[in-house]
Amino acid sequence: MEKNILAFDLGASSGRAILGTYNGETLTIQEIHRFINEPVTLNGTMYWDVLRLFHEIKNSLIKAKKYGEIDSIGVDTWGVDFGLLDKNGKMLENPVHYRDRRTVGMIDESLQKIDHERFYNITGNQFMEINTAFQLLSLQKNRPEILERTASLLMMPDLFNYFLTGIKSNEYSIASTTQLMDANQRCWSRELLEKLDIPESIFQNIIETGTPIGPLCSEICEELDMKPAQVIAVAGHDTQCAMVATPALEDDFIFLSCGTWSLFGTELESPLINKKSEHYNLTNEGGYSNKASFLKNIIGLWLVQESRRQWIREGKEYDFTTLEGMAQTAKPFYTFIDPDATEFIPSGNIPGRMREFCKRTKQSLPFTEAEIVRCIHESLAFKYRLALEELKECTGKEYKNIYMLGGGVQSKLLCQFTANACNCDVTAGPIEATVYGNMAIQLMATGDIATLKAARKLIASSTPLTIYHPQDIDEWNEAFLRFQNIV
Repeated sequence: MEKNILAFDLGASSGRAILGTYNGETLTIQEIHRFINEPVTLNGTMYWDVLRLFHEIKNSLIKAKKYGEIDSIGVDTWGVDFGLLDKNGKMLENPVHYRDRRTVGMIDESLQKIDHERFYNITGNQFMEINTAFQLLSLQKNRPEILERTASLLMMPDLFNYFLTGIKSNEYSIASTTQLMDANQRCWSRELLEKLDIPESIFQNIIETGTPIGPLCSEICEELDMKPAQVIAVAGHDTQCAMVATPALEDDFIFLSCGTWSLFGTELESPLINKKSEHYNLTNEGGYSNKASFLKNIIGLWLVQESRRQWIREGKEYDFTTLEGMAQTAKPFYTFIDPDATEFIPSGNIPGRMREFCKRTKQSLPFTEAEIVRCIHESLAFKYRLALEELKECTGKEYKNIYMLGGGVQSKLLCQFTANACNCDVTAGPIEATVYGNMAIQLMATGDIATLKAARKLIASSTPLTIYHPQDIDEWNEAFLRFQNIV
């Protein structure tokens, strides 16, 4: 009997409702609703437009009805962001977006309370100012009255699940992005919470990825004239949904989930936390079946997206296909940036900041759109190579293939550059890895798919894959030496 499953994937610029139909052998998907997901800045603070998003989720449920009864629902988005509820279960304010500036300086603030090595050994998380720990530390320092009124903290996917069901939960994969979870014990770290003066009482017990939360609440069913579909706590962190969809049949592989951010790593049975991983600032995130994703967070195609927005502000309307074509005409290895330099995280004039970076590092300045886009693609590919070498050193393993997933695989230029820079094959696809993973977790939760390997085999057969082989290896190796001097 066919099953209809609904995946909500909230990305950096848009949210989507994707309907999946599973007949026991194949999984087909179709987008039934797309809506804007852009932050709103008010009085100097950048917020999630959470009420509008939930309105669009309800619109999606209405549209889904015409395809038949929905059996289950799953929600995923990026990590680190959260909503705060009072004792009556009401939001205290709109959730704040991670690109807000409130966390500037909070890593240094935290290290006055707990040693860097101890902090890392507990969480196994890459230190990034956007992490939940530093957002909460900023609240504790600058707006303590908010935390005093907080009864519950829900990460963003947990918050939408709560809106849908009325049930509060903290799912494992999204909890692991907070830098407040004990990676080995898979629970909130009491030691960290005490040292950062964050109330332990606001957190729920962490539930495993793939846990059924409960049915769609009666209020929504009545409002939308729907039957109570089961809401599943899929991997709330979109990266871990994409990880489930990696079309790898081997045990040891590299995945690259590429979109606004690039998540470059491998899958392990347990967290890897040691001096080397701390030195390289590698992170351990929780995944399906309690696996650990050992990875590096790297700024991704945000740099191209934000550059395009700047050019539009200047009256130059380019689509991404045009920009990629222009980049192919630019001089190779003209100049490089470190994509993870702090000045590239906030929105704004990325091309201008790139020129300032190149000036500071005594390189040629990129002025044309072609030079800017080529510089971004080459720099990202070299950043992936750095991450690959760090992973190999930490795990002691060799990897023959990089599985590139997500929207970034639509950039043939980036796929080829990644193969060239890393000197290994790149298998690109599926584009909709996050959605496929979201749905596969729903199907495993309901017993329709038996194992993770079976899910990956199903997904690999449901979507086309493209393989890129390395080219011009000597030239890329020589250019990589130059790149290393500026990061």
